[in-house]
Parts: sequence; structure tokens; C-alpha cells
Amino acid sequence: MLPFHFYLKLGFEHISNLAGYDHIMFLVALCAVYTVGQWRHVLILVTAFTIGHSVTLSLATFDVLTIPSEIIKFLIPVTIFITAINNVFSAPPDVRSPKIRRNYFMALFFGFIHGMDFSNYFKALIGEFGSIFQPLLAFNLGIELGQLLVVLGIFLLAYLALTLLKFKPREWNLFISGAAAGMSLLSMIENKFW
Repeated sequence: MLPFHFYLKLGFEHISNLAGYDHIMFLVALCAVYTVGQWRHVLILVTAFTIGHSVTLSLATFDVLTIPSEIIKFLIPVTIFITAINNVFSAPPDVRSPKIRRNYFMALFFGFIHGMDFSNYFKALIGEFGSIFQPLLAFNLGIELGQLLVVLGIFLLAYLALTLLKFKPREWNLFISGAAAGMSLLSMIENKFW
């Protein structure tokens, strides 16, 4: 069996690798409506995404769930687009609002889709080396660490934009969500499977 740190590093690189910008773009869209003061809610969102990612990765590894990769490659930018459009047409989330709960559900559900993206490679590694528990735990911890690093970067940029450049939160949301929607739309066109 490969060592724990191998899978930890693999999970971290899976999220933080700029070549696989789709996961980063999803996190950017997910965080666009939140302020630094709402970091706890973002932490829960990111964890919900990791849980969804983990469940699907497990199901795909055991061949319980199989979706062709060309469909997944199309659905990932769809999740980014829906998240970005949701940001544009929704009021900013209040701590007590149902929107926060809806965002948690979206992050969890979209994590299911994103988890399928890496499943074939992960399944090949596990098939070679046996048990799934330790590799899956290490991989998901790596994903969570990578996501937290990305979110920290997003919040740093948001803080600079809102304080130094004097963006209003709504303007920042529209700018970031619009960019995410545009990039994801191009990716959907590029990855269409029909």
C-alpha cells in the first residue's frame, strides 16, 4: 500500500493544481458572495463539498456509480455556472437565511459531481494496492487542506478589493461571479458531449 502522505499530497494537488482550474473556479464562485466575517459558513460549505466529493469517489471506486467521463467533464462547468448565476440573482446570504442552507446543499450535491472527475485514476491506484479507507481519508484531508488554501487566497483578494480598491460587496460578487459564469460557459461549450 502506498503511504498516507502520498494520498494526502495527491488530494492537495488535485484541488490546488492550476492546470485543473475547474475545482478552483468552483470554490471562487462558491465564495464570491461571502465576506471574511462569514468564514465559518464558508468552512462548512467547503467541508460539504469535500463530503460530497468523498462519497462519490467511494461509490465510483467500488463500481457502485459509473458515469462516463465526458458527461462529468461537461457537468463540472455546469456546477460552476449554476453557482455563479445563483450568486448574481440572489440577495447576499444572511446568517439566518434559508439561502445559507441552500448553499450548503448545493456544495454537497456539486461535490458529488466533482468527485466523479478523479474517480478513474483513484480507482486504478486503489485497485493496485487494496484497502480504500486510509487512501480515501488521506486524499480527502489533502483536498480539504488544498481547498482551505484556495479559500484563504480568495478571501485575501476579496479583502484587498473591498478595502484597498473600495469595491462594494455587490460589485465584487458581480465581477467574480460574472467571470466564473463566463469561463464555465466556455468550458461547457468546449466539453460538450453530444
